[in-house]
Amino acid sequence: MGTLQTTVVLVVFSAVILAIAFNVIDMAVAALTGVCVLIVPGILDSGDIASAFGTSAGPLSLLFGGMIVARVLRTTGLFDLLGDFYLRATAGSGKRFLLVLMAVVVPLCAFLPNATTVVLLAPVIIRVARALDFEPAEPLILTAIVSNSAGLLTLVGDPATFLVGSAIGMTFGGYLQRVSAAGVLAILVIIPLLPRLMGPLWHARRTLPEHLAQTRIERPLYAGCSLAILVAMVLLFIFGEDLPTRIVPPAVALVGGALALLVGYAAHVEPTDDVLRDIDWKTLIFLASIFCLVQAVVKTGLLQIMALRLYDVFGAQLTPVALALIAGIGLLSSMLANVPVAAASIVMIKSYLVVAQVVPEAALSAQFTQWPANVLPVFIAMMFGATLGGNATLIGASANIVAAGASAREGAPITFGRFMRYGLPITLCQLGVAALYVLLLTWLLR
Repeated sequence: MGTLQTTVVLVVFSAVILAIAFNVIDMAVAALTGVCVLIVPGILDSGDIASAFGTSAGPLSLLFGGMIVARVLRTTGLFDLLGDFYLRATAGSGKRFLLVLMAVVVPLCAFLPNATTVVLLAPVIIRVARALDFEPAEPLILTAIVSNSAGLLTLVGDPATFLVGSAIGMTFGGYLQRVSAAGVLAILVIIPLLPRLMGPLWHARRTLPEHLAQTRIERPLYAGCSLAILVAMVLLFIFGEDLPTRIVPPAVALVGGALALLVGYAAHVEPTDDVLRDIDWKTLIFLASIFCLVQAVVKTGLLQIMALRLYDVFGAQLTPVALALIAGIGLLSSMLANVPVAAASIVMIKSYLVVAQVVPEAALSAQFTQWPANVLPVFIAMMFGATLGGNATLIGASANIVAAGASAREGAPITFGRFMRYGLPITLCQLGVAALYVLLLTWLLR
């Protein structure tokens, strides 16, 4: 690619990111417009777009299938029942309110898209907060941060995590063995920080309303079938790759989505058109467009140049590289969408490992899976930086934006500075723990 084309790609990519960061234009419109600007002069051709869609197929399938399952679950009444349990479990204590919130958010966000889970749980959390006379802003900020952190618990918990894991052929079970413990630590780190960051809410005491409503499930068979689909998805996530047919997580998500639509159609709860209309198409279009822009950046060769610079600085010392990735990708993910940051970083790191002669040139292929054990901490560090870095700022993750929107509708706006007051300290502590985990993992894999 010539110098002029490289300049155009960088200008367009930077313009898209700045337009999104400063809320100049809707993020999906900005990203899709950027792709079109590169298509018209031929900088992006059909082969590039096909390659970008091939890379994004896994994360987008996970998101799409998870969104459908979550959307169908919303109509079952199970979340209203969850709200009743949540309110009673608080016993009027602010401390218990925050801890139970975490306990409710974590399991769902380990298997469903974070932003979609926030959409599902935000009404429940707001209803309980209002019943206890708490402002909803702080609980919703915590919901977003916990949902992002819980994305580290499983390979499918966050699209960025899955993207990195699938790039090296990591299985769901392999992820549970090597990475999930770090997700647990990232969540536990939050708890001792809550009394300092949310002190008034943590120490608050309220009296529960005298007459608590009893929610009833109007369609128990429908609710049971919908819940069974979610359980089946989780089981296939864990064991699907060990089956003779080897069902990978994106395929599991699509199968779960199809079954959820089938159950909803058979129950005549609402038209299928309404379910599909409520899917977060904007996020899917945004991510697909960003993958195309990343493909354009890859085409310029700049990521390969950055790989050479990385080798000049660190040589073949993989541990410093892993620690640098936690900091660098964490910083970028706090300002940009973490999925494209992860996508670009994979290309750069694979090139670096080839230059450092740690792996053969065949490792640049998407089909290469024979990664030596000593490179795993490098890729795991990328997962930590991408997933946890999004906790630092309001624009770091889509779940943050969803939570802010829900809070604003309740008359409690969350500004950039207010979110960062909670998110930045938590992120720094989480990344610090992640760095220690990478050091320990490096020692164990020697």
